[in-house]
Amino acid sequence: MKLSEIDATLREIRVSPVKTLGQNFLHDRNLARWIVDKAELTPEDYVVEIGPGLGALTQFELDSGANVLAIEKDRRLADFLRTRFPAERFEILHADALDFDLRRLYSRSRVKVLGNLPYYISSQLLLKFTKYPSPISLWLFMLQKEMAKRISASPGTSDYGALTLIIQLHYRVEYLRTVSASVFLPKPDVDSAFVRLSARPPDELPDHDPEAFVRLVRRGFSQRRKQLRNLLSEELPDWEEAASGVGFEPRARAEELTLEQWVALSNLARLRGASEEVSATSERFSVVDEQDQVIGDAARTEVHGNNLRHRAVHVLVFNHNGEVFLQKRSRWKDRCPHLWDSSAAGHVNAGEEYDTAANRELSEELGVSAELTRVAKLRASEKTGQEFIWLYQARHDGPFELARSEIECGEFFPTEVVSEWIKARPADFAPGFVECWHALNVAGLP
Repeated sequence: MKLSEIDATLREIRVSPVKTLGQNFLHDRNLARWIVDKAELTPEDYVVEIGPGLGALTQFELDSGANVLAIEKDRRLADFLRTRFPAERFEILHADALDFDLRRLYSRSRVKVLGNLPYYISSQLLLKFTKYPSPISLWLFMLQKEMAKRISASPGTSDYGALTLIIQLHYRVEYLRTVSASVFLPKPDVDSAFVRLSARPPDELPDHDPEAFVRLVRRGFSQRRKQLRNLLSEELPDWEEAASGVGFEPRARAEELTLEQWVALSNLARLRGASEEVSATSERFSVVDEQDQVIGDAARTEVHGNNLRHRAVHVLVFNHNGEVFLQKRSRWKDRCPHLWDSSAAGHVNAGEEYDTAANRELSEELGVSAELTRVAKLRASEKTGQEFIWLYQARHDGPFELARSEIECGEFFPTEVVSEWIKARPADFAPGFVECWHALNVAGLP
């Protein structure tokens, strides 16, 4: 829209822009087109637009053939957009983006998020929509220039800080361009900037504990002028050895360390329990025939290497809202690393019974105990990895103590989201879980 059109429309729908709420309307069509072009939208994309305003970006998003969900807090603007864009591929949600349930996006095959984030809540929105793990493949945000410089900063600069590292741990951040305040009505007090975020490949950084990383980074940047040795001595008492091992000067300050060095430092600080170190070569599983009768036992490597029939258990844990907890398998799993799986799952060891194995896996992987109910038994097949599987369900609201050597992360999901997610992105899941989910649906959801 041109300036005159924006002014007339705002008068017609009786909206007086409130700068403190981020109601600054873009009137540069060339810039709007450039923004959407940077998202490289296709008809296969599902776009979530935060704060669409009068639809400056929305029109170009729809022109790409993508499906668009726009989240608008102002009811008057939401009603206007609903009238302006009646297309089947457009949905307007009158809501606060901070309250949006990101889990519903897992049911979409490819999701991209665009938005002009209101300055007064930009950090909250940024952290919410970049929470890891995420169903989103690309983020394109207009932020206050100062914020954009912070999340895209490099080591050794004044903008480099805890927020930089927390965002960059999972995402590559590109500072695309500065945007003058003059392209908005009303004109904001500061310039803006566009940043583009894309997910890092799963194995780009060494294995790490994100919680330990964030804790160490926040402590390290709590007093920027102090040397790290004075801030992290409790976490790393042998500081000289830690600095030498990671490769920085012992007198360094927080902003001097790279992302990779912070990851290495957090790994040194993390206390590893002996229970986390599992030797796959020492495990032995029962080997069974076509009728699930035990005919012997063999080492894990032999069972998997020769596709021998063996036994496994899967446990699906539901909270009192009826949501199911799913785990994302760690990179160290010999089968299906990085894929989503049942709440707890594992093999039945030689000489062990199914029920005993299910209780053990629940304790080892989630750190809890619960009453288990048998749901269904799945026959060994290629889809189950030649595993006879007993599927169990349990009730527990958490919190859980995840076995970090086994599980990267986990979260509760509505069951309807999981069913749609499997349809939209089957490659996200371990095949055995998909078979278990189908069996659960046949048996009837709890």
